[in-house]
Amino acid sequence: MNAIDFSPLFRTAIGFDRFARRLDAAARVSGEAQAYPPYNIEVTGEDRYALTLAVAGFAPEDIEVVAKDDTLTVTGKLPSQPEGEERKFLHRGIAGRAFERRFVLADHLMVEGARMENGLLHVSLKREVPEALKPRRIEIAQAAPQPALTRQAA
Repeated sequence: MNAIDFSPLFRTAIGFDRFARRLDAAARVSGEAQAYPPYNIEVTGEDRYALTLAVAGFAPEDIEVVAKDDTLTVTGKLPSQPEGEERKFLHRGIAGRAFERRFVLADHLMVEGARMENGLLHVSLKREVPEALKPRRIEIAQAAPQPALTRQAA
């Protein structure tokens, strides 16, 4: 893949350094490294989202979900094998490798919770914009009528 230089786009932009870093990072990410585990991102309502990861073979205690700043990190460690038990596979199609998936969260997007069901990890997200940042209507006051100017006789 050819490298793309985004620097001309940001020569006259101020305060977009975070955006430039993300574009740079996205250009460097290998598609194969980010293919496991597969996931869906779904809009479930106004300001609500669901992230679903296919984590077959992992138990809830093998997975860690961490939300820090604007990043959601889902990490899976290899499921522990009971001691003395060695398994021999003729075919192994279910991946059982460790993983770390990172998702960038939009401003004011909060993780509500996570649950495991049928080999799927479901993470619920909700956008909660603080009242101070929500648009508000500003009333326009009407100016008080000015009294008519009268000439005073001297």
